[in-house]
Amino acid sequence: MADAAPRIAVLVNPTSGRGRGRDAADAAIARLRELGAEVVAYVGASVEQSRELVAEAVAAQPTALVIIGGDGTLSTLLDALVGTEVPIALVPAGTGNDFARAIGLPVGSVHAADAAALALRGRPRRIDVGRVETADAARHFLTVVALGFDARVSDRTNRLRWPRGRARYYLALLAELAQLRPVPFRIAVDEAAARPLPGTLVAIGNTDSYGGGMPICPKALPDDGQLDVTHVGPLSRTRLLRLFPLLLAGRHLERPEVISMRASRVRVEAPGLIAYADGERVGTGAVTVTLRAGALTMLVPARSVR
Repeated sequence: MADAAPRIAVLVNPTSGRGRGRDAADAAIARLRELGAEVVAYVGASVEQSRELVAEAVAAQPTALVIIGGDGTLSTLLDALVGTEVPIALVPAGTGNDFARAIGLPVGSVHAADAAALALRGRPRRIDVGRVETADAARHFLTVVALGFDARVSDRTNRLRWPRGRARYYLALLAELAQLRPVPFRIAVDEAAARPLPGTLVAIGNTDSYGGGMPICPKALPDDGQLDVTHVGPLSRTRLLRLFPLLLAGRHLERPEVISMRASRVRVEAPGLIAYADGERVGTGAVTVTLRAGALTMLVPARSVR
């Protein structure tokens, strides 16, 4: 009697990457069926529906769960996935794909079928999952929590209705540069008492990059049980602009105005603090970030090194 075909659940966010999710889903499902899998597809028309569907998919105990979408798609589903034993294959179809790159996944529409095949051929890798809590909200995250200047730029970008595309981000960047002031951060790492560390920004990373490839926490690894904290001290507008090329190259830790720390728990306080995680607004007020080690099983290429 032949062995039963592996059952693969496929969750699709068709709007990921401005519509790339739909095309990636077609390629992924075709490859899985070609490899002999029994495929059950779930298509979420909204975040709420996707959360309901992923809980349904996990309850059915498939051989693996394939999620087609960007980092944001996977991030919004973490509440239903953390702590489960169902291995997950991510088919990157977003705009940034920072988490996908951090675990060595093939990125780009031409690689959708290869990424999906990891559901059957991939190596299990236990991945840490962060949790960020503010005064008014909490959520799990996979990549970076942003506080200070870059969080304010993101917040202003989301509030602008014009212009469209990247121009809106650049306009928000210029507006925040014009209002640049040191933030009176107070930071407590692990069990140490909070200490004043005024600065421009704080980034708390489970992985190394955000924003589509900026390695703000260049030494962060998603499975080492530690958070990496990057603190950039007070800067003038000119010095901040000069630091950006180093940020893009991951060389900013060489600068005296940059402090790097490692921790399992971080608390940050500052007036009017706004927190972003995985590119999405979390909330306002004092921020506490913790880490749950090995809380997610991802299927990655056999030779993945990050």
